[in-house]
Amino acid sequence: MRPVMPAVAGYPRTRRSRRIAALVSFSYAALLTSCTALLPQSESGAQSKWESFAAAKNTFNRITPYETHKPDLVALGLDPTNNSNITILNYSDIIRRFIPSSAVATENVDQGITDCIAVKDACSAYEVDVKSLKRKRAGNFWLDSLNFKRRTEISGWRFTGLIVLKDDLVVYKLWGGQPSIKEAEESHNPLGPFQGVAEGAARRASPF
Repeated sequence: MRPVMPAVAGYPRTRRSRRIAALVSFSYAALLTSCTALLPQSESGAQSKWESFAAAKNTFNRITPYETHKPDLVALGLDPTNNSNITILNYSDIIRRFIPSSAVATENVDQGITDCIAVKDACSAYEVDVKSLKRKRAGNFWLDSLNFKRRTEISGWRFTGLIVLKDDLVVYKLWGGQPSIKEAEESHNPLGPFQGVAEGAARRASPF
């Protein structure tokens, strides 16, 4: 009869623990890659008829100084009573913007502006400022959730424009803005969820 060799103490348990550790590591890695979609996203900007910078610019391209009238602007969606992206400027606002001091010669000012200023109270302007920004958190879900490291990617656009009116006739227009906004914000907190507690304790301990 062959002698039975005694089992090496701890061997089966060590092998099993290695398998468990490998399974836990794999599951953890899967969580890190799959939970990114759970990071929060947000969108800001006043409600607008324009879905892009190009759409806003195309609207402005349809405005022709000394031809377009106020009812035409309403048809284009440029009505300050129904569009929260439009601010009405008065005669004084226009002077401050285009003729900030007596050193500015009138011949250097656009004809439409001088024509508007000449009629004083009948001179007004529409200032358009519309933007659309999307904020999306990116990176490691757990580092973000526990406040160790947060990265926010910001994308979108911003359109600005000015329409000057003499009575109800457009005499001047100007546009600008940012067709593409791409920014990123990052914060690093070594203490993670306890960062605020530590900073509060430090402020209380400081004599200043």
